[in-house]
Amino acid sequence: MRTILHLDMDAFFAAVEQKRRPELAGKPVVIGGDGDPARRGVVSTASYEARRFGIHSAMPLRKAWKLCPEAVFLPVDYPEYARISAIMKCALGEFGLPMEDVGIDEAFLDLSAAREDPARLAGEIKRKVFAGTGLTCSIGIGPNKLIAKIASDMQKPDGLTVLREEDVPLRVHVLPVRKLLGVGPKTEQALAALGIRTIGELAAADPEFLVSRFGSSFGTYLHKASLGIDDSPIITHWEPKSVSRETTFQTDLGKWQDIARSLAELAREVSADLRRSGYLARNVGVKVRFSDFETVTRASTLEKPVCSEEEIRKGAFACLKRIDLAKRVRLIGVRAAKLEKIVRSEE
Repeated sequence: MRTILHLDMDAFFAAVEQKRRPELAGKPVVIGGDGDPARRGVVSTASYEARRFGIHSAMPLRKAWKLCPEAVFLPVDYPEYARISAIMKCALGEFGLPMEDVGIDEAFLDLSAAREDPARLAGEIKRKVFAGTGLTCSIGIGPNKLIAKIASDMQKPDGLTVLREEDVPLRVHVLPVRKLLGVGPKTEQALAALGIRTIGELAAADPEFLVSRFGSSFGTYLHKASLGIDDSPIITHWEPKSVSRETTFQTDLGKWQDIARSLAELAREVSADLRRSGYLARNVGVKVRFSDFETVTRASTLEKPVCSEEEIRKGAFACLKRIDLAKRVRLIGVRAAKLEKIVRSEE
């Protein structure tokens, strides 16, 4: 029997800011962009006080400000969040359990071989994380990663939830389909159009029907996930599939020179990221989002794997030439994919 634990820090970015600025405790705090709601940007994290006004991640900052003008808006301080995250991950590592790092504020632990009671062990983990960071986390325990992640979201903040296989019909099937890993807004809308709004309704759907509507792979996944079935392993080491950088302009750009200047800077950043992480790329792509939100992507395969700024820039501009820039540009991005680890010869 597998026993998987999922740890999720509570409103992480906002919690870090409230911790280092005690005067923000109990106030609605919104983290995103450069912290100015009058400028373009999206919400990265909102404190629980801000969430009561309907503010959530990925929401435009301007909309968040309209929902709660009295909220405190702060810029993203990624270096500080990464520092606190490292302390949290170090605390988890002290337990000597297989760990999958899935983000700056969350992780999976495999408790299957642990001798201690899972709930008691989870309590120790929560205390250890709080002692190191001064922040709370929510933990979910289940027979697999899927159920553990659902469980960690059931009693936020500072929660601890244990779900067993036999709990799925009564406690999981009543939840909206959006709670399933991999079900985003578009899939949620597509399922709602079919009269499927809860995980239980998804579990009752004909598997063949789901495959016919969503394809063999995703349709099968939806069916199994709705039944609480998940055999995915704890991945203790992974290789990145791509490296990307993008920027949203405060004012839509219409001049090619301005667009080209931004593209060259993004290519430089992607190249630096590749060299820093020790990878070469065989594919370079460009994403352009216009003022009407139409998004166009172009990609090209290179003759050989590269990481130099010049080669990444040349590939990016080759892609840009294949995009009609007849409309003003809102966002531009550069992506390097088909990565290969740099093999260093021993001296």
